[in-house]
Amino acid sequence: MRQTIEGYLFISPWIIGFILFTFLPVAASFVMSFFNWRLIQAPVFVGVENYVNMFTADPLFGQSLQVTLIYVVVAVPLQLAFALFLAMLLNQRVRLLPFFRTVFYLPAVVSGVAVAVLWQWLYHPDLGLINEMLRWFGIKGPAWLVSPQWALPAIIFMSLWTVGGTMITFLAALQGIPQHLYEAAELDGAGERAKFWHITLPMLSPVIFFNLVLGIIVGFQTFTQAYIMTKGGPLNATMFYALYLYLNAFNFLKMGYASALAWVLFLIILVITIAQLKLSRRWVYYEFEEARA
Repeated sequence: MRQTIEGYLFISPWIIGFILFTFLPVAASFVMSFFNWRLIQAPVFVGVENYVNMFTADPLFGQSLQVTLIYVVVAVPLQLAFALFLAMLLNQRVRLLPFFRTVFYLPAVVSGVAVAVLWQWLYHPDLGLINEMLRWFGIKGPAWLVSPQWALPAIIFMSLWTVGGTMITFLAALQGIPQHLYEAAELDGAGERAKFWHITLPMLSPVIFFNLVLGIIVGFQTFTQAYIMTKGGPLNATMFYALYLYLNAFNFLKMGYASALAWVLFLIILVITIAQLKLSRRWVYYEFEEARA
């Protein structure tokens, strides 16, 4: 009993912080989603009106959800593929390998605001490095962030800048694959492509699944890039869901409606995550489960 009490005392700062700064605000936001509260006025109970208006009378809700879904569907697979490509390159035995690993990982630790400002300059239609490089090949680059057609693709391409964390997890997983599997495959006449599809990918599937789940969760909460670079424009082409939630809360002072938006986002992420967990049984390979079976 004494050890139990001491254990709870040691973790009590975290428990108190979790209750005060996570659990209670989450519970308050759920209650608030049933009220019309404009901060400077007393809250008025409206029941499920916020949720009904969201699906029936708010075109920006559908637009923000569509933009976010497109971003998640396109950006997350690109990030996973690019991170795996870099990890396989950095898993080779070459000179200056620690230097290259540091260089490719470094952008992942840079502040999101700093990255957004940097890419804002890179995408500048006249002075930006990207359009300048395109001019070397006789190509007139678009006005990236002020074009409804190019603004979202520009943000998707920018997301590849911060795949360093995902790359590190892939690199660690690659180094954990038993080499005797590749040796046995070579004895059977397997080439590099066969070894990749039949050994590397199956052995990496748990890590791919982990990064896929995290990538989708983070993708649905994309905010900083759009807020700093485009403010949701042009013509709402980059009106991400999290940005629209923020605008409702702090620009339009519709705290009740913003809370309802937050809970809908939570439900969307929850449903997608549960679906991924169900589908993972069909394609994720766990070596310890196979050994136990």
